[in-house]
Amino acid sequence: KDGSAQVSENSEVLYMGKKHTYREFIYLVMNKPQGVVCATRDNRLPVVTDLIDEEYKKFQPFPVGRLDIDTEGLLILTNDGQLCHELTSPKKKLNKKYLATTEPPMEAADVEKFVSGMDLGDFVTLPGNLEFTSTPDEAIITICEGKFHQVKRMCEKCGKTVTYLKRISIGEFYLPDNLTPGDITELSKEELLNLIYTKGEL
Repeated sequence: KDGSAQVSENSEVLYMGKKHTYREFIYLVMNKPQGVVCATRDNRLPVVTDLIDEEYKKFQPFPVGRLDIDTEGLLILTNDGQLCHELTSPKKKLNKKYLATTEPPMEAADVEKFVSGMDLGDFVTLPGNLEFTSTPDEAIITICEGKFHQVKRMCEKCGKTVTYLKRISIGEFYLPDNLTPGDITELSKEELLNLIYTKGEL
């Protein structure tokens, strides 16, 4: 009960017979649902940190990058600022892959537009990639940036409206199949970086 008492990181701390391990950082992977804001607080709308368990809230994690309120999918939350910078720095050119449904469907002629980069008025995008799935109105879009509404704006530049958008990967790390919208899993920093920078899944 003495507030001046100090212990080192290597000390073993017991409370009522239960061992407590010191951790400075946490690394959470969420399947972000629609209708939730990528922020730690909002005066009107629910935020992603509302969805995490109480045991994690004391670490004050924040989302790495942003997804629009109506976009779902892979989101990383951490309190490790250095990792956040590494994953969001434009210099890293880390690919982010999205599954998009559009109206009307994307066309073969749009592939070259993505590869060439697009002038969206306020900036010119870096080259991206557009692939088609077996579903006519679906496409997989890969970009290495993450500017405001970028995927939607690139599709609009091609005359298409995005009706559904889901981030499915960051680097080589794909959203685990067992995470339904709103679900969260915890990884170590080493596990997370290995999945992002090398092929593999949970």
